[in-house]
Amino acid sequence: MDYLLQYLNTVIDRRQEIKVRHKMSDIIALVFFALLSNANIWEEIEIFGQEHEEFLRKYLELPNGIPSHDTIQRVFAMVSPEFLQKYQQLWNELLNSDEGEKIKKILSIDGKTQRGNGNINQKANHIVSAVDENGFCLGEKLVAEKSNEITAIPELLDNLNVKGHIITTDAMGTQTEIVKKIRRKRADYVLALKGNQGSLHEDVKLYFDDADILPKCAYTKTTEKARGGIENREYWQTDDIAWLPQKKDWAGLRSIAMTRNTIVKNCQ
Repeated sequence: MDYLLQYLNTVIDRRQEIKVRHKMSDIIALVFFALLSNANIWEEIEIFGQEHEEFLRKYLELPNGIPSHDTIQRVFAMVSPEFLQKYQQLWNELLNSDEGEKIKKILSIDGKTQRGNGNINQKANHIVSAVDENGFCLGEKLVAEKSNEITAIPELLDNLNVKGHIITTDAMGTQTEIVKKIRRKRADYVLALKGNQGSLHEDVKLYFDDADILPKCAYTKTTEKARGGIENREYWQTDDIAWLPQKKDWAGLRSIAMTRNTIVKNCQ
């Protein structure tokens, strides 16, 4: 990551130094980060910078804060296409390297119904959002109701750069066509499995119900305080799925897992 930032500092800046308030390298990086977050117009890029200025300062100097969208547009137009092309090449090389594994993000795609905006004449808005590990919303789509999430998720993915990331959804998003879309976008996935997938859910459940199977699976456990007690979370995972009849239907499927959560109440 450091050499990407160092490369930005090699950009040729022909502006009059006395009039410069914002570093050209900062503006290039701001645009790049914003584009990754689905900000596609100059006003959106400015808003992205304002909302995430604290995060951006970990990597950029920003001596005079976030520039206006007019400044961003004017300065970015001065950068040579060859410089930007080389920067994109370096970014792609980073993603495909061992170091790229360290910057993989988990993007959670989930639908929420907005409270307070519904009435007798109109249903409340239902929004499908993609949120990263830092809580940043990278994109969202308004749908009529929860059942429309199945068609909205692929459309949302089309508007995001998810290459190298891990996509998670609830059971509503566990669909073979959504999985194909994720893999075509060169991302991985961890999806919830419930009864909406019929025999697949039943087959996986029967597999983990076998007492002889669990000791052969990868296992980990976490413990944390929960309301009124202690919550234990246990995880079993296996890549032994050659037996699974539906494996061929799920692009890139490599493993299955089971979780078990138990809460031990405090006894006063």
